[in-house]
Amino acid sequence: MRIAIQAADLDSRRIDGTRVYILNLLKNFGRLDVASRFLIYHKSKFNPELVPPDFPNYEIIKKYAPLFWTQSRLAFGLWKDRPNVLWMPMHNIPLLKRKGLKTVVTIHDLAFKYFPETFPKKDLIKLNILTRLAVTNADKIITISESSKKDILNLYPQVKEERIKVIYHGFDSEVFSRERDLEKEKEIKKKYKITGDYILSTGGLQPRKNLEVLVQAFDTIKKKIGSQTQLVLVGENAWLCESLYKKIEESSYKSDIILTGRVDFSDLGHLYRGASVYVYPSLYDGFGITPLEAMAARVPAIVADNSSLPEVCGEAALYFDAKNAADLAQEIEKVLTDGELRRDLVAKGLERIKKFSWEKCARETLEYLKS
Repeated sequence: MRIAIQAADLDSRRIDGTRVYILNLLKNFGRLDVASRFLIYHKSKFNPELVPPDFPNYEIIKKYAPLFWTQSRLAFGLWKDRPNVLWMPMHNIPLLKRKGLKTVVTIHDLAFKYFPETFPKKDLIKLNILTRLAVTNADKIITISESSKKDILNLYPQVKEERIKVIYHGFDSEVFSRERDLEKEKEIKKKYKITGDYILSTGGLQPRKNLEVLVQAFDTIKKKIGSQTQLVLVGENAWLCESLYKKIEESSYKSDIILTGRVDFSDLGHLYRGASVYVYPSLYDGFGITPLEAMAARVPAIVADNSSLPEVCGEAALYFDAKNAADLAQEIEKVLTDGELRRDLVAKGLERIKKFSWEKCARETLEYLKS
């Protein structure tokens, strides 16, 4: 079988959860299905940290176009190369395609529907148009949680439930499940100017990640227990992050709030393993990979009680109201001061992550693409 894959997002400079998803499935597809031929399309040059592996059954096809790439160069390439099935791992689909080409699209989440104010207007318009075209025209839909499936059926009632398959994400055990290397952690802490214990949060800096509530909770913790603990926010600027910077600047403890910017994968696991607690305050997530990364790194996780996060984390995390900084501060204080609670969360986390892997995700995705 000839399987076409849209991988242009791996050219992007900024790394996010969706690009991690594409890369990790490509790390597995060629190994799991040696009989199929994979046509991997992109625009220009892969991000050095997002380069797919060089499997013998992979054909990397570069087709540049400055505008409307999906509807022009990708669509033309698909017509010429005649794959059996096309997988679009983002909310998009070529509208002009050869008869008989089966199309499968992954819809990660519908955050832009529930929290439109957290997106730039131009992106919001594009997401609304492209997602509607994708769910209407794709033969099959993959989504990444039962929560997201419910949202699709609710907001796009024309979609039949039997067209949707839920396939959970995984996490990179090679990066996050390693034993601690205290000397390396010391080196990494020095690199990012971390001087003591720290609360960790990871992800692109954008309004939906709700980091202002975390900054507010951090202020409360510092005032209450007088801790030397720092707050480390790992991630690049995504969009509309000005209000977060303003919140940090207004904090009485801004000198203890560290913004790392972009972090190499080689550093990330060490940053997780060295943390006292991991916090994910997102307003909405289709899945939420990063709490699993924290669990794999043996770090207790605190996550917002919304969307897919309880479905993913189960009893292995503490929960809080995403709009309530006092609620979050209370949960952080519990973890920082209660060793038995920490050990319990770590043990439950290690058990929870057994349900998820990129290999499992890749196997289920391949089966669905080929069915």
